[in-house]
Amino acid sequence: MTRRFSVIEPEIEQQIRTFSIAQLEDLAEALLDFSSQSDLVNYLGNISLAQPNQED
Repeated sequence: MTRRFSVIEPEIEQQIRTFSIAQLEDLAEALLDFSSQSDLVNYLGNISLAQPNQED
């Protein structure tokens, strides 16, 4: 991701570090279609909305 976007916000990096292997594989594939960091932010937002809150 840093090759494509140079700098990744620490909050985004931390969220990605919590991903499972399957989620990382999906992200790696989706990354090929991203043209800006906002695409990454939108993708991560959709992931968060699709998964139930695990703290409940």
